[in-house]
Amino acid sequence: MTEILQREGVYLWYYITVLFQQIFRYWAGGILIGSAISVFAKQSILKWFSDLQDKPIGMLGILPASILGVLSPLCMYGTIPIAASFSEKGMKDDWLAAFMMSSILLNPQLIIYSSALGADVMIIRVIMALLGGVLAGVLIHLFYSSRNKEFFTFSALTSCSSRDTAKNPLIRYLLNVYRNVKATLPYFLFGILLTAAFQRYVPDNLISLLFGRNQAFGVLMAAALGVPLYACGGGTIPLLFDWMARGMNLGSATAFMIAGPGTKITNLGALKVILGIKRFALYLSFVIVFSWVMGVIVNLLF
Repeated sequence: MTEILQREGVYLWYYITVLFQQIFRYWAGGILIGSAISVFAKQSILKWFSDLQDKPIGMLGILPASILGVLSPLCMYGTIPIAASFSEKGMKDDWLAAFMMSSILLNPQLIIYSSALGADVMIIRVIMALLGGVLAGVLIHLFYSSRNKEFFTFSALTSCSSRDTAKNPLIRYLLNVYRNVKATLPYFLFGILLTAAFQRYVPDNLISLLFGRNQAFGVLMAAALGVPLYACGGGTIPLLFDWMARGMNLGSATAFMIAGPGTKITNLGALKVILGIKRFALYLSFVIVFSWVMGVIVNLLF
């Protein structure tokens, strides 16, 4: 029994070491670049978004709002108070929906980290986040804004102050890096460990069967697994890295990358406060349907 445990420990340590060497630089790069954007460019991004409000461009503002959402380094608990302040100044819900939806799906740190999966996957992820924001904005415009109905209820929010308060820019940056490492490192290491276990104990043909051969079913399975497995972007990249190497098709990966952050438990907790039960159910339905449809489309195109 002891020999079996030692042997399995050696195998798992080997897989962990190889995965760490393959993935770590992308995670670290995402931390460094994401923190730089958060400390030095966040205010500019928010100012660009605020300046949109003064431009009479109607629905056309949904696209730049979605782009700025992807560029925003804020987490959902940071994005919602910002959206609330914009709402108080008169910004329409369709622009806010586009900004928040794309911000949920992606951020600069995760863009860099996703490059570990290949340039094609990273580009598709960016496109899907932008498209998700645009589509959410268009739907809110058609069914709420154009009918003078409110989609968001920000009155239940409490204030949220910025933690980047140090006067020295270098200190602010280093503290932001530290907070990002502290928040994501446990998920990154757990993702590495979980992926090593998959490599050791889950055969390649099962991964190919679930996520590769039956494309529509594989996309649906990936979307469903994205719900419980996605606790942090840093923890799921190693899993996708392994699954795609063993036969997961691009559409299934796309569905996982949409459904995961869209149903991340911390995001859901924040969104439920400002949406209410009915609109919260609409949001969940949108995420699941969008992830499945986009996954199928990606498989058809590629």
